[in-house]
Amino acid sequence: MTFLPFPARPPAPLIFEQIMVPLEEKKEYVRRTFASISHKYDFLNSLLSLLVDRCWRWRTCRLLNDFPEGPVLDLCAGTMSLSRELARQAGKRQVFSMDFCENMLKAGVKKLQDDPCNPRIFPICGDGEAIPADGNLFCGCTVAFGVRNLVNIPMDLTEMYRVLQPSGRLLILEFSRPTNMLFKPLYTYYLHHIMPRIAGICVNDKKAYEYLAQSIALFYEPEELLALMREAGFIKVERKKLTLGIVSIYVGIK
Repeated sequence: MTFLPFPARPPAPLIFEQIMVPLEEKKEYVRRTFASISHKYDFLNSLLSLLVDRCWRWRTCRLLNDFPEGPVLDLCAGTMSLSRELARQAGKRQVFSMDFCENMLKAGVKKLQDDPCNPRIFPICGDGEAIPADGNLFCGCTVAFGVRNLVNIPMDLTEMYRVLQPSGRLLILEFSRPTNMLFKPLYTYYLHHIMPRIAGICVNDKKAYEYLAQSIALFYEPEELLALMREAGFIKVERKKLTLGIVSIYVGIK
């Protein structure tokens, strides 16, 4: 039996076995996990990152400055934090925010009520493996902290490529593992011990953040993800490291 998060990766360490689930059940497991923490997801992101997550999203959206008016698809949009930043940075931009967890979108809609960008953000509950849109439609496609939760990343990348316009840009903001020998053990300890405990206190769901820590630990190496982007058809693929390498922006052009 193949287990999540990524069938191409080595088996998970024993310390993670208690939260492994069959790959065919991953999609529903991820949906339930995020639904359970949706009410405090944004708060925890800011708390656990010491507010640096806002800078990460700002840096990502700046990479779409070449497309100030065209429509953008924000996949795995969650509570639409990145969608709001995309709309804020470009006053005529329309953002289509798609996620398969309805609870996350509902939490985001509440925050949109008093946001001046509200009329230009369109929540869509859907699956990234079959994006309900015509091809060559969007000038940009973004995914923030969601790629590692996908079941079939090559298929999803192919869908992202399909819906982008020629010369359109894919931006993937995702956690990565630092390589600095001094910083790496500190970050690893924080990721697997401190973060789940803080989350357990705040949302009474330590398991959810144990899974999130595991999904970061077992995610593809940067070069592996860049190779998958190339296989999907993207060119000029590159990685931009942020905050000592704990987060990366992956860029690809159709």
